[in-house]
Amino acid sequence: MSSFVIRGVHDVVSYIDARPGISGRAGLIWWLALGGLFLDAFSNSALSAGLGPMTKDLQLSATQVAVLTSLASWVAIVFNPIGGWMADKWGRIPPLVFAKFLALAGAAFAAFAPSFELVLVGRFFVGAAYGIDFAIAMALLAEFTPARFKSRLNTWQGIWYCAVSANLLLAIMFYNMGAGESIWRYAVGSAGVVALTLFIAQLLYMVESPTWAARKGLVDRAAASMSKIYGEKFSAAPVEDRSPIVNQATKGFANIALIFRGIYLPRTILAATIQIGQSIQYFAVGWYLPIISLTLFGQDFVVATLGALVFNLFGILGGFLSPAIGKKFGLRKASAIGFGAVFVMLLLLGLFYQSLPIVLAFLIPSLFILFHSGGPGANGKSISTLSFRSELRAGANGVIGALGSTGAALGLLVFPLLKQNLGLGPTFLILAIVPLAACVVCSVIKWDPTRAPVSPDEELNAPQFKSDIQQAELNRV
Repeated sequence: MSSFVIRGVHDVVSYIDARPGISGRAGLIWWLALGGLFLDAFSNSALSAGLGPMTKDLQLSATQVAVLTSLASWVAIVFNPIGGWMADKWGRIPPLVFAKFLALAGAAFAAFAPSFELVLVGRFFVGAAYGIDFAIAMALLAEFTPARFKSRLNTWQGIWYCAVSANLLLAIMFYNMGAGESIWRYAVGSAGVVALTLFIAQLLYMVESPTWAARKGLVDRAAASMSKIYGEKFSAAPVEDRSPIVNQATKGFANIALIFRGIYLPRTILAATIQIGQSIQYFAVGWYLPIISLTLFGQDFVVATLGALVFNLFGILGGFLSPAIGKKFGLRKASAIGFGAVFVMLLLLGLFYQSLPIVLAFLIPSLFILFHSGGPGANGKSISTLSFRSELRAGANGVIGALGSTGAALGLLVFPLLKQNLGLGPTFLILAIVPLAACVVCSVIKWDPTRAPVSPDEELNAPQFKSDIQQAELNRV
């Protein structure tokens, strides 16, 4: 049986890019990584569907609701870069599996918590798991995806809304079972079941990223991973025949500075803008859709939850369409269009929500979610993941993800406070500023990784990039 010889990262990337699809063990790894993102969405939205009953159950004030709902995102701000650093230093798989353990612990604490304070402890662990997992999972997905399929990374957005919708369906089921004001406990407990299942599956079937190993100079490990993943024989070239590693980033947290220099700076600004903008608009509006539904459709729990479910079905549609939209328009342009459309929807809600006929009361929030999920909702993390080379990828995702988590935390924090003090209409109008500003930035910065001539892992060997990167990295070769 002939053996593929691996000399360096170019051979790994070239082999993966030549694959006709993402199948076999690679496909299983790809979907298990997406399963982790399902868990992140499921855990984050577990309180959303039952927030009304939970507020009554624990007799929470508006301030307590704001703190509780935003805590996981504040924690994720810290753990996003920590997770990225761990993954770039030690590999993708160990921190991914550890994140599932943290999610399981967070679900257990929250589900059985007798007090508000212990629910906060549970949400702390959920935030840590979310922060670690998201940056790494997206990096891993990119490293198993052939170049012509890169827009498929946006599939995570459809998975997110599937998780949110599953929570809403479970909430209706638990309500009909007579769970009453304890619905939220069942929701967060269900997240623990998902976390345990994924913990076992990822432990058994995940394989380390060969792209990461090759960029770290671990060619033997990269060859071993390739053999496990693709079922063919790969071997490492003799040391003297291996490709040199150009400008390898080896200084841990100091590598973070590299994404703010040279060719990486506009990429970082673009990805961060999309991440922050989409996080604020989603977590200030989309996450609170069950509460908004109560305002729009009355105080019946099942009717309001079904209304929120309809909204999120548009999220599933937009999320699974986003790879095709991104392929047609490019991730940057699709984000600009999506932000512009979301701006219009928020204006309409802000000006007319009290007088909307029932059809438009359903349609406008549904279109908000559709335009969000089909454009910027998916693209911030995809652009971040695809814009940096392997040993910077998870770390960059961590930093940019932390900025996105800041946006999420602000959205979760300000919505209940603005709604209480100003009312729903003015709240929508204030939030409309966010997608408008993000649309402008997406229109000005022209970088798009799906339109780039070479992969970031191979830019270091491309003449047109060498001088810029070497200057940016202060001649560290």
